[in-house]
Amino acid sequence: MQLNQSQIQKLSQELKLTPQQILQSTILQLTTLSLEARIMKEIEQNPVLEEDESAKDKEEEVEEKEEDIDWDDILPQNDDFRPKQEYDYSKEERSFVQPSITGFIDELMDQLKLLNLSDNENRIAREIIWNLDEKGYLTLPVENIALTLSESIEKVETVLKQVQTFDPLGIAARDLRECLLIQLKNGENTSRDALIVIRDHFDDFANRRFEKIIRHLGWTKERLSRAQEAIVKLNPKPGNAIDDQDSGYITPDLIVRKLDGKFLVEVNDSRVPELRLNSSYLQMLNAKKGVDKNTKNYLKKKVDMANWFIQAIHQRRITMIRVMEAIIERQKEFFEDNSAPLKPMILKDIAEDVNMDISTISRVSNGKYVQLYSGVYELKYFFNEGMMDSDGNEVSTRIIKKTLKEIVDGEDKTKPFSDEYLSERLEKAGYPVARRTIAKYRKQLNIPVARLRKEI
Repeated sequence: MQLNQSQIQKLSQELKLTPQQILQSTILQLTTLSLEARIMKEIEQNPVLEEDESAKDKEEEVEEKEEDIDWDDILPQNDDFRPKQEYDYSKEERSFVQPSITGFIDELMDQLKLLNLSDNENRIAREIIWNLDEKGYLTLPVENIALTLSESIEKVETVLKQVQTFDPLGIAARDLRECLLIQLKNGENTSRDALIVIRDHFDDFANRRFEKIIRHLGWTKERLSRAQEAIVKLNPKPGNAIDDQDSGYITPDLIVRKLDGKFLVEVNDSRVPELRLNSSYLQMLNAKKGVDKNTKNYLKKKVDMANWFIQAIHQRRITMIRVMEAIIERQKEFFEDNSAPLKPMILKDIAEDVNMDISTISRVSNGKYVQLYSGVYELKYFFNEGMMDSDGNEVSTRIIKKTLKEIVDGEDKTKPFSDEYLSERLEKAGYPVARRTIAKYRKQLNIPVARLRKEI
């Protein structure tokens, strides 16, 4: 596979990252559930790292003290007493479903045991599995895995191909195209035509440019239709097939509460254990005699890795809180009243507010959810571009897209509106949008072109 110039430049930049930087970026992009699983992996692989039981004991001690309080001695005895204060929804008790992804990981680890791999290959395979997200996709570039494990990229690629044979098919793919190709190449009763479409014309298919595919392949509409039927039967999220969590529930990664007129942000990681270094191994490392040089070098490496891991988790908390606070500051009206429209805001805005890279903001917002009193929102929900309406006011493109969808939903499907007409309708509604922009919004809303929306 040949790399273009931009890919080579990106690869060069990634390979210059230190192991600490790679670890920090990896931990930052994990959801709360994935972080729990990652911590289990680190404790399993690094004997120096352990759960801090004393922190848990202190929490239990505080809870016991709270239970010992005699509230009858504190609360007023007047049964008619009613405190006069504004009701704060953030004080409501909320029960968050805390599903686990360990069943997902365990299932793949069991399949790994059936392969006859060397110790190095097994180590690579485990690293790959631990870096899968809930959908089953590999979240870390193979170049980073190779650098972390001091292995060649070719070796990691070879092991990755073996992991990609696990059930359900599509596991450990790096993107949707690869996920579908794995299923089409290795599944039973697959369609050769469907394989050709995804392998050679994925972008056209994803953007519903069916006529272009037909012209290029010289197929009939019926033949492409049969290939499409085979494709839609594939699973774009293979991790869900063996994930033991109820997909109807979302575990928020952040919680925002309003108290005394101020918004307080906390990371919802109460189930994530506090970590510490094992004191016995630290004593061995610091011992002046009785421990050989090789053992000390091994312990020094493990202690460094454990410290980096603990620091990465701490940095994740700080970064997530800072980013969420910056989002609240820019979208203050929405957080005060969730019926208020969102203001235009892009990743670059928050990056400048908190003095971080755009890539860092992207990692924080991607796949993360926040709990407000009114419900759970994906962080990406708060980001949207803006434009000027006919009165010169800046409005969110989300409002414009909503209006566009409403117009398309109400059209006569035997005579669907052209992009040019949609542009005219939006301009009449106060949103001057060019025809090319209409085409872009349609793609983002998964609305086909007029000829594909036409019904006979």
